[in-house]
Amino acid sequence: MKLIKHYLAIGILCLATPALAAVQEFHLANGLRVLVKEDHRAPIVVSQVWYRAGSLDEFNGTTGVAHVLEHMMFKGTRDVPDGQFSRLIAAAGGRENAFTSRDHTAYFEQLQKDRLGLALKLEADRMHNLILSDADFAKEIQVVMEERRMRTDDKPQALVYEQLMATAFQESPYRRPVIGWMNDLQHMTVNDARDWYQRWYAPNNATLVVVGDVQADAVKQLAERYFGPIPARLLAPRKPQPEPAQTGIKRVTVKAPAKLPYLIMAYHAPVLRDVDKDWEPYALQVLAAVLDGGDAARLTRNLVRAQRVASAAGADYDAVARGPGLFLLDGTPSEGKTAADLEAALRAQIELIKRDGVSADELKRVKAQVIASDVYQRDSTFYQAMQLGEYATAGLPVSEIEARVKKLQAVTPEQVRDVARKYLVDDELTVATLDPQPFDNKPPRPDIPEMRHTGGELR
Repeated sequence: MKLIKHYLAIGILCLATPALAAVQEFHLANGLRVLVKEDHRAPIVVSQVWYRAGSLDEFNGTTGVAHVLEHMMFKGTRDVPDGQFSRLIAAAGGRENAFTSRDHTAYFEQLQKDRLGLALKLEADRMHNLILSDADFAKEIQVVMEERRMRTDDKPQALVYEQLMATAFQESPYRRPVIGWMNDLQHMTVNDARDWYQRWYAPNNATLVVVGDVQADAVKQLAERYFGPIPARLLAPRKPQPEPAQTGIKRVTVKAPAKLPYLIMAYHAPVLRDVDKDWEPYALQVLAAVLDGGDAARLTRNLVRAQRVASAAGADYDAVARGPGLFLLDGTPSEGKTAADLEAALRAQIELIKRDGVSADELKRVKAQVIASDVYQRDSTFYQAMQLGEYATAGLPVSEIEARVKKLQAVTPEQVRDVARKYLVDDELTVATLDPQPFDNKPPRPDIPEMRHTGGELR
């Protein structure tokens, strides 16, 4: 769970790049929201359609249906039969795929700027003309179940994370896995997928994001041409599902074949809601980087190298979500050490921050890394579109993306210490531990070629 992936000189923060161009926004009469960011450094364009429908919106008994429908979206329409979508994009020199998360489902294309019309035409077509046949569903649900076996059931750390979420959350649908519970997948029908498609796949529940070497007026014309004729749909009401206050530490142990133990600790923490007032999410992001910001960060320096209690240790926090947030710590004990040893060491690092805080010099170094990473990633056309889609789907103003740097720079040592004291406490804590079991010597599960549009969990 590495938060910092790129290390750049602090001087990059002063560079004025085309990546920081203003976002232009407009809405079609049918409710489709369109975000356009011009970036003329290369003759390419990224097109993404984000539906505000993820596993957060599912019902018990049909978990995983958002991800299943993502697979089915590639099965064709009357005008674009099964397989033709991908072939047409590839023939245009582009690439495409999709992903599902707890908060949303998104479909994307990246191609030459003069082929944007093709991408929008194809996306608009499947937004309201998708054919969901019994035969295609029967095949694809088998692919999804195999994906669950490969990505979760056969991966002990994934099983631990799944059980952590199911334990940490009591009310929030975040307790359910994006891939779905196997029993629900086994009993899912094509009508479940049809109901999901009819419920959420509408222009007034979607955001079109376009970033690249384009003119906003031209994008608007294309959006009007292809998406404008699609009628809006009455959306089902979404009931609030606030997470009740936790009243004590929770623990869960997962037994699975593995070589080494594994540990995840999750603390309930806030996410961005009121962008004018919220400062804690930015302090939590900096706190995560203090702990896990590369080789010089505290967990690697102290637990891995100095104490040798862990072979790996990390921290993770995401400030953008439709639902409640978590601050995560995880790690693998070194040989001869136990999960309990690692938990004690992680707790000790937290207590040091609560007691002594962080120095001004350490904070300066960490903030430089966090901000440089943020700026560097936004240098990518695709990542610019990703950020816009995530913020829009979470109900946050996209202008807040540009404000992030200043707000991260404004975080003080006292604020880092204060959020550690407030949120990294036992009453907010869930601990999940892997208890490694002997391997049964089964041959590894082979990959299957159909598993391309597999979706993914963003966390």
